Amino acid sequence: MSPFLLFALMLFSQLMVGLNTPLPPPSYGDHVSILSIDGGGIKGIIPATVLDYLDKALKAKDPTTSLADYFDVISGTSTGGLMTLMLAAPNSSHSRQPLFTPSEVVQFYKKNGPEIFRRQHLITCPRYDGEFLKRKTVELLRETRLNETLTNVVIPTFDEKKIQPVIFSNYKLKTESYLNAKLSDIGLGTSAAPTYLPNHEFENDGVRFDLIDGAFAANNPALVAVSEVIQNNGQKEILLLSLGTGIPKPNKEKLGNIFDGVCQLSWLPFHTDVISEAAYSTDMTHYYLATIFPGLLPDKNYLRIEEYNLPPSLNEMDNTDKKNMDNLEKVGKGLLTQKVKRMNVNSFEPFELDQTNSQALDTLAEKVFAERQLRLKRKYMEKGGRPLLETVQVLSG
Repeated sequence: MSPFLLFALMLFSQLMVGLNTPLPPPSYGDHVSILSIDGGGIKGIIPATVLDYLDKALKAKDPTTSLADYFDVISGTSTGGLMTLMLAAPNSSHSRQPLFTPSEVVQFYKKNGPEIFRRQHLITCPRYDGEFLKRKTVELLRETRLNETLTNVVIPTFDEKKIQPVIFSNYKLKTESYLNAKLSDIGLGTSAAPTYLPNHEFENDGVRFDLIDGAFAANNPALVAVSEVIQNNGQKEILLLSLGTGIPKPNKEKLGNIFDGVCQLSWLPFHTDVISEAAYSTDMTHYYLATIFPGLLPDKNYLRIEEYNLPPSLNEMDNTDKKNMDNLEKVGKGLLTQKVKRMNVNSFEPFELDQTNSQALDTLAEKVFAERQLRLKRKYMEKGGRPLLETVQVLSG
């Protein structure tokens, strides 16, 4: 065999190592990467649109890969939890391809949103019976369980009978086997927003679950995901991409006064916005993450993309009018041209940095791609492989 042909074969074999190959564990690399997606119903179109940009940037480097090939953890709450499963569940047995690309997620929302949020009667509680969402979720996710995801997932839910959070995480399966539930049950549990969709009850491994919206545990699941990573990956540096579903410009006088228990009875019906703020606000998550970035980890490793001035007309989580969904997609695309914003955890007001979100995503794509290549190289070397440069030198010698 000629040296040139031998070189070509070896070059091809080494290049193929990275194609459609699972991401080696963080022990082979320098960083642990996390993608986190907030809750927000149909507003999930916004982060899905942002992710489409990142997915295309990564596919330009390697068209055989998906987001699950670059992120050690994908975490999501409520609609973000459903999106997590769409991006991390295999599309068939023994497949390395996910159920959906981000672009397909956007189209899924637009096609199925009107059926998911279709009212059967004028006055019902919850507003929607959840039957269409249940059928669709079971149809897509089939019998797939948590231990079969393409990468680690972290999905918060809340058990309304036990009055405690339940965190479905691949990491926890080492000690809590009862959490290895069907992905369809996990998705229906985390998305069961009270007053919108019914609670989801099921049994797994002898344990009963009665789950409602994961937002009652963490509407922004970034801190939950970071906690899982720190507990299981030691001192590895963390890369975190956190995506919001848009919040309207804050009303500083929305709280009013709270007096005694009797007054609360008359106060609560007229202050549902306060309950929503307490249950779904991500401000405290920003506050806690400020301790980690840059307290423990490099500040540049944390990217939060959020629309902080969402038009009030787009804030309803169940508005599936075509015009509204198209406008949500426009918001996602518009975020790409906005400057990166960071939350001031003293005033809880965002401030701008000197690059756009698309530029920041391009930088992140470079980082996670380089990390993947590094891990593949180190794993290949561990098996007795030889670096490409060394191969060239031997053949040319």
